[in-house]
Amino acid sequence: MLVDATAVPADRGGVGRYVDELLPALVAEGADLAAAVQAHDLAYYRTLLPGVELLPAPAAAAQTPVRFAWEQAGLPALVRRSGADVLHSPHYTMPLAAGVPVVTTLHDATFFTHPDVHQRVKRQFFRTWTRVSLRRAARCVTPSAATRDELVRVAGARADRMDVAHLGVDPARFHVPSEAERAAVRAHLGVTGRYIAFLGTIEPRKNAPALVRGWVRAVAGTDDPPALVLAGGRGWDEEIDRAVAEVPDGLTLLRPGYLPLDMLAGLLGEAELVAYPSLGEGFGLPVLEAMASGAPVLTTRRLSLPEVGGDAVAYTEPDPDSIAAALRALLADPVRRRELGEAGRARAATFDWRACARAHLASYTAAGS
Repeated sequence: MLVDATAVPADRGGVGRYVDELLPALVAEGADLAAAVQAHDLAYYRTLLPGVELLPAPAAAAQTPVRFAWEQAGLPALVRRSGADVLHSPHYTMPLAAGVPVVTTLHDATFFTHPDVHQRVKRQFFRTWTRVSLRRAARCVTPSAATRDELVRVAGARADRMDVAHLGVDPARFHVPSEAERAAVRAHLGVTGRYIAFLGTIEPRKNAPALVRGWVRAVAGTDDPPALVLAGGRGWDEEIDRAVAEVPDGLTLLRPGYLPLDMLAGLLGEAELVAYPSLGEGFGLPVLEAMASGAPVLTTRRLSLPEVGGDAVAYTEPDPDSIAAALRALLADPVRRRELGEAGRARAATFDWRACARAHLASYTAAGS
């Protein structure tokens, strides 16, 4: 099969993490694999995928509008050149004349279920392409049963053409951090005391403004209040700046921005707890990675998040008052935090990229048969 990795963003967030973990797992499972890659990613994928045939897109395809045009006109030529029997398009879109069966990954149903938390152009684009892929692709993969079920409910998906492939976690990268990893992240953040961590792009569905306001209500006026660290890309949530401006003197809120992958286990595992009060996720990778890092996690029961967290995380409603109450309860209960950390590690160990790869291989086989 040919996997189209040309949609991978430079910062390796979102779809990039998925593709970069899936490809070597497919190789480890014995897949007969080729990959289409951006020209600027060629050296990276040569190291990641030794021995795999890599087919570079033209340099101009690094520009998003050009890539979409190239996907329709140029990618089918790479399919023919590779001799692939199946094409995997891992980010909603697909060539309409691929010449072979196509498997498309649909990461998220919130473009339909929560349209107000997406920018209008993105919402229209991804809703359109989700429907196209549901109609034209031989199989569609989702990262959770919740996403599959929502697409059946709101987008007319056929359940018999949908395959669930839970994402995984790499224990070499996400683990209880060493003292050196803890010290490195503290030095980077410039924080010495306790802190609550959030990890994710600051966009409306991540609900970061409600987290900020809930944290303020939970810790203001207490002795030794923990800081709040909002890590991740800035995104486009206009409300976050207003919420941050409301933080009273005496509380510490840090926004370090995007952090390198090798710093994430330290960030998550060193936190007093990780809070992720999202309004809805296609999967919820930060929750899984925080669990694997030994952190107690507070999240919501929205969409896929209970599918990931199960009984190994604490839950809250997404409004500031509920978040405040949940934070107060967890901060006051070190035994509960320790139990959640231990349960989270055990549950995270059941999410494996090799299992994710096997589910994809089954989808490829079904598409080609």
